[in-house]
Amino acid sequence: MAAPAPPPPDPQFVLRGAHSAVHALHFCDGAEGRPLLLSGQGRDLQLCVWDLAEGRNAVVDAVRLENMGFCRASVLGEGPQRWMVAVPGRGNDEVQVLELPSKTSVSCLKPEAGARLGMPMCLQLWQAKSSSRPLLLAGYEDGSLALWDVSTRKVCSRVACHSEPIMGLALDPRRARGVSGSAEKALAVWSLEGQQALQVRGTHELTNPGIADVKIRPDSKILATAGWDHRVRVFQWRTMRPLAVLAFHSATVHCVAFDTAGLLAAGSGDQRISVWSIYPPT
Repeated sequence: MAAPAPPPPDPQFVLRGAHSAVHALHFCDGAEGRPLLLSGQGRDLQLCVWDLAEGRNAVVDAVRLENMGFCRASVLGEGPQRWMVAVPGRGNDEVQVLELPSKTSVSCLKPEAGARLGMPMCLQLWQAKSSSRPLLLAGYEDGSLALWDVSTRKVCSRVACHSEPIMGLALDPRRARGVSGSAEKALAVWSLEGQQALQVRGTHELTNPGIADVKIRPDSKILATAGWDHRVRVFQWRTMRPLAVLAFHSATVHCVAFDTAGLLAAGSGDQRISVWSIYPPT
């Protein structure tokens, strides 16, 4: 008889400095290679920067946002201690792109009049190695996914993925393939042909409905979802085979994030951020 699978691990540590639900997380490298974690977008309209070096858990900087909304931020590293961040804009259908740590405006992305996409619900900044132009994937309230050129402020491609608002999305640049989730009981898998044309490739059924966020680990091997059922679920990205269910939070898990070393962070409505070491890269 086969031995039962070992239980999922406990979090490596927990951050409790947030004063409202945590809706956005992102790992990045700080000065002298110190790991930083960006979090925030609760009702306090703050995007916070945490210093995680040597077990610290202090907020070292914050960005004041102009719109609370439901849309989490996305961050793109531009160089040592320099990042580009996309956040909800002042208008309900706008996305504002800023540079950090200067907090200066780079671009404002607004759909054409009559597009009726609704609010942006989730964002991912990215830049192809062969291009100097940053791009933005945005999931909208009408269930569609749009690819923006940040420099020209134009939509390159748009496709309908869900019948409900897109709550989370993740792109795997290595495979030009991505995944998105909504209130539905399924993930949508899509491709980005030639860095220009979005196409839906299929769906993957879930145990419970309601996905708040999805992330693909930088090595393209693991996918994590943040669930309305208070759970983080981990899948093998290539096959979508379930690997683990992480049960720690007492409220909706709103966001997940991977760092390059394999740490997985999850932010919840219980105002806590759990950090996990699971299936470390080999």
